[in-house]
Amino acid sequence: MTVRHLSAHIVAATCAALSAGALAQQPRQVVKPPVAQAWIDVATFGGMGMAMGLPGAGGGNPMAALGSLFGGSGGAGGNHFGQTQSMSPGRWVDVTLYTRNNPQLAEAQQSVPAGFLSPPLKLQSPKETRGTAPDPGDEGVTDEPTQERPKGKMLLYWGCGDKIRDGQPRVVDFATATPTELGRFFQSRRATQRGTHAAVGRPVWPSPADTRLVPAQASLVGEHAFSGVGVPEGFRFQIGAAQDLMPPIALKQSPVAGSTLLEWPALPQARAYFIAGMGARENNDMVIWTSSEQPDIGFGLLDYQTNAAVDRWLKEKVLLTPQTTRCAVPAGVFPGEGAMLRMVAYGNELNLAHPPRPTDPRVPWEPVWAAKVRVKSVTMAMLGMEMPAAGPAAAEKPAEETQVPNVKDVLRGIFGR
Repeated sequence: MTVRHLSAHIVAATCAALSAGALAQQPRQVVKPPVAQAWIDVATFGGMGMAMGLPGAGGGNPMAALGSLFGGSGGAGGNHFGQTQSMSPGRWVDVTLYTRNNPQLAEAQQSVPAGFLSPPLKLQSPKETRGTAPDPGDEGVTDEPTQERPKGKMLLYWGCGDKIRDGQPRVVDFATATPTELGRFFQSRRATQRGTHAAVGRPVWPSPADTRLVPAQASLVGEHAFSGVGVPEGFRFQIGAAQDLMPPIALKQSPVAGSTLLEWPALPQARAYFIAGMGARENNDMVIWTSSEQPDIGFGLLDYQTNAAVDRWLKEKVLLTPQTTRCAVPAGVFPGEGAMLRMVAYGNELNLAHPPRPTDPRVPWEPVWAAKVRVKSVTMAMLGMEMPAAGPAAAEKPAEETQVPNVKDVLRGIFGR
């Protein structure tokens, strides 16, 4: 190397070191939680519409355990808060509002577009809170579900196709599995952050004062505004078509040489899709299949996910692209009848704050208000059995618990219920 080239290398290395030092010395931006925060969850449920039961209300129903494993927490009948996690057929919207100016806020209003409901929504605070109310300002924290340890064995298959792929299934025996083996088997991606929730001082909709159902042709597109004692003036924002109520997933099934071909029309708002199946074999062994190209058990994926996570998992081929309209469950994965399918279409999450975050890190960010809107469409079906897509009218009557052949008794044995 010549003296000239050596000098050039020294200059380049010195500049790089100075740049790294300058970056390290940049001030960390001060970020304060918003004065007021609104969460809006939007969900469409089609297919079987099973009554899963709210958290703590599952009783001895093994289907409640199944709903918990696949991300649902359930509910049945009427329009009450929490239906966006219920799997009750229809279209549902849940809302939660919080303001630091009035931690004991009892009532509030949400002005909505005329195409959704009129007059404005009446929000009311619950009288009591189950557990500890979450702290505002930690919206980036992933909400981890709790799961019971099953019994027996579990077999995991993955990937769309006519035949089972080499190296499958992955098997775990709960009687002998070590914590390391269990952790490897139960690998499941999840980026579900906090959405709507019930807590004293945080009014919600639907509420006892406003139990209106979402109309058949309702649309959330347009201006939304919150008002109440302690709610900052000017808490208003626009919801666009990307965050509107999604159509139900019209899932169709057809047998093809022992496999089951799943087909559906593409949803215009879908960012990605994911499908999971659960069934059983003799001796209470449980079988899981997912549409992922990676061995992900899928327990964390059947709920709202952040846009960034969805995009990342699309690149990893864990999720199906928005252009995908078919996927085959391989032959031999689920022997006999009774396997249950659940499919989710992820919508586009919307996160807004006012004023916007300053680009200069030396300027503190103190938002007056923030709003999070999450959107999904989910369907449930028995493998090999056509299930009609649930239209909006289905929400007008309580959902009835579906009697599932074979799987119900098996799940009771596996989960000790």
